[in-house]
Amino acid sequence: MSDTPSPNQNRLLAALSDSVRARTFQYLEYVSWPLGTVVQESGDDAHYVYFPTDSIVSLLCVAMDGGSAEISVVGKDGVVGIALFMGGGSTPSRAIVQSAGGAYRLAGKYLQAEFNHSDPEFRRLMLRYTQALITQMAQTAYCNRHHSIVEQLCRWLLLSLDRLDSNKLVMTHELIANMLGVRREGVTEAAGTLYRAGAIEYQRGKITVVNRQKLEEICCECYAVVKRETDRLMAGGDDQPGV
Repeated sequence: MSDTPSPNQNRLLAALSDSVRARTFQYLEYVSWPLGTVVQESGDDAHYVYFPTDSIVSLLCVAMDGGSAEISVVGKDGVVGIALFMGGGSTPSRAIVQSAGGAYRLAGKYLQAEFNHSDPEFRRLMLRYTQALITQMAQTAYCNRHHSIVEQLCRWLLLSLDRLDSNKLVMTHELIANMLGVRREGVTEAAGTLYRAGAIEYQRGKITVVNRQKLEEICCECYAVVKRETDRLMAGGDDQPGV
């Protein structure tokens, strides 16, 4: 279909060498996700990896009582399902679609074959992305512990914007509260603060960022730390012995 996104809209797929593309692109399958789709459930064995093109997937830490909090977001910058090539097979996190769109999925056996037997550049790319994801997880944990809900919301919005081709996010305050692990009233108050500062506009189910610079000024340092490290790693970064 002409309106189906290209695999190259995902930055990891776009960065693959010609030889890896020739072996793997034939096995890619496009999937379309509505908002709220559970891509992977906590503890389940993973059978596919997913490369988002125009969707965003939240990875959530899920508690035994049903509570959850977001630990990272994955969009066109990355891949969902790193346990498949890291060797774990499953993780305690839930992957849920926070912004509707699509992705290309690849069966785990093909991904593992490339990771284990391909040229070193493929492993290098996937491992560097994993390091960037770990950085995001660590910074999110720090932010949730030490920074205000306003700052957390700024970080969340900026990370989401980097993974979309639009300044509009379809997301209710209740869903954002579930992602951040805070009360909905706290998100409503924080959104009001950003609205009065001229950074966003919002109506039921939709947030529009109208002044990104203002959002970055209000945000804590956590967004900048994640972006700087992600840009460094995915641009190639400093060569490391043995990588």
